[in-house]
Amino acid sequence: MRIAVYLAHPRPGSFNHALFDAVVDELRGWGADVRPHDLCAEGFDPVLAAAETETVAAATPSADEQVRRHRAEVADMDALVFVHPNWWGMPPAVLTGWVQRVLVPGVAYKLGTSDGEPAGLLRAGRTLVLNTSDTPAEREESEFGDPLERIWAACVLPYVGVTDMRRVVFRTVTDSTDQERAAWLRQAREHAAALVAGA
Repeated sequence: MRIAVYLAHPRPGSFNHALFDAVVDELRGWGADVRPHDLCAEGFDPVLAAAETETVAAATPSADEQVRRHRAEVADMDALVFVHPNWWGMPPAVLTGWVQRVLVPGVAYKLGTSDGEPAGLLRAGRTLVLNTSDTPAEREESEFGDPLERIWAACVLPYVGVTDMRRVVFRTVTDSTDQERAAWLRQAREHAAALVAGA
């Protein structure tokens, strides 16, 4: 099983990095062919070029070799994992830019007309999203409506053909104890294992 794992956090040693490492290790332990990407460490450029703004016609090849590699790889994956914090109700800019530059028409979806329904092209029907947050769950829901859930579950993943999305939020991170973080890492491993097992 080919699984790409994407980390979007600029600070080495963050809990997001620990989650990323735990997931990659767990997936490899299950025999998966894992393609790990620390987008910040790789220097992924999130800035969308003018030539990359097509939404209906198939995207032309990017002038950015790194973007071309990511596009080719994501099209060939069986599952995807995204690890990132909740910043202002959004993924970090590097991951937002990755979505905009990599999940393009002709690679991730096909759209006949601008007002039509997209046909998802990715073979990765299963995705795991792991988020960290410093906002308590009740406040997140009552004041903000859980914007990350809407971004991933309504706006991005169904558009590209993902039918099984699992999302886990670890909160609140800043005041968490070592014991809580250890339990969260175990939970992340369990979800990664379920991704491979299909549970």
